[in-house]
Amino acid sequence: MDRKNYVYWQEEDMWLGYLEEYPDYKTQGESLEELKENLRDIYHELSSGNIPYIRKVAVLDVA
Repeated sequence: MDRKNYVYWQEEDMWLGYLEEYPDYKTQGESLEELKENLRDIYHELSSGNIPYIRKVAVLDVA
């Protein structure tokens, strides 16, 4: 099983979040479980190769 880090928070009655690797693509859910499912859907869409010009976050070794 592949694991991805995500950032999430609650605003009023909604849960919001995004995958650390794809911070430009936010989603929401009425529950934390729904948010997680939406994050899985976004990951599959973004990693499919069907969407052009996706911005990602990476780590660069400079020393």
